[in-house]
Amino acid sequence: MDLRHLRYFQAVAEELSFSRAAKRLRIAQPALSRAVQELEKDLGMRLIDRNRRSFALTPAGAVLLTETALILERLEESLRRVKRTALGEEGELRLGYIGPPTQQFLGRLLHEYRLRFPKVSVHLEERTPERVWEMVAKGRLSISLTRPLPGQGERALKTLLLRKEPLGIVVPTNHPLAKKKTISWKALENEPLIVLARREGVGLHDEIIAACREADFTPRISHSPSLMGTVLSYVEAGAGIGIATDSVATAAMSPDLRYISVTPTRTVPLVMVWNPEDDSPPVKAFRDLISEWLKSGQLWTRNTLPQNVSAKV
Repeated sequence: MDLRHLRYFQAVAEELSFSRAAKRLRIAQPALSRAVQELEKDLGMRLIDRNRRSFALTPAGAVLLTETALILERLEESLRRVKRTALGEEGELRLGYIGPPTQQFLGRLLHEYRLRFPKVSVHLEERTPERVWEMVAKGRLSISLTRPLPGQGERALKTLLLRKEPLGIVVPTNHPLAKKKTISWKALENEPLIVLARREGVGLHDEIIAACREADFTPRISHSPSLMGTVLSYVEAGAGIGIATDSVATAAMSPDLRYISVTPTRTVPLVMVWNPEDDSPPVKAFRDLISEWLKSGQLWTRNTLPQNVSAKV
């Protein structure tokens, strides 16, 4: 018995006529009769009572008709789901990300993704750059928006550069440096600096240290908190000068703080990373959307920057 037998039986049972069923299926009537007989032989029971004057389903045939309809409907839905999954329209997307650098676009991006692929289940994980890299490499995340890490090439992950974010300083609006449009790295030589802890952002931390050393001084790091929000709180309390990317200024920086660009410009990359060995259709669909928005400029479209930002982004 195969699906062909069930489809043929369904047509005969619904039409209560071999001739009408044969026309509906566009096959020869003798072939249809043989198929129904084969089905009855396989099941070991009569499904149709037929003679010259009457044509009716047996009780077993009536049950089989009901079950066949359910089986074929379920099969069709399953095939539709398979096709939707292959097109990235159904499945699961487990997305890792880091906070401030993605706040400018992540909400808009996910909204568009859900509009296009409403049957894909999206799970979000905000973690440190190191953690999301590890989770992608181990298959616990499908894809991540994060910073590159030293030694990342050994993990056989693929990346796409989203943006190179300029570094700058954050000071209270009443700070002597607050009126400047730009400042040199050398000017920070004797200032207490507040920098995100290296364990929370290796790339960012190392780039700041490298910039200071290139300016021929060792930075005076007064605090190294684990959260960027804590960096800003220290700055607002007057504990020192914070160093952050410009994405912090476009996220949720207090109006009592000011972001100032630093020269020469130093940047830290923001990338999309995924494991090519686990490239499911929902992941490909997300990558395609990111690429589309990068090309069109939608990813970094901004309204007016907050007034506490002194430099172009």
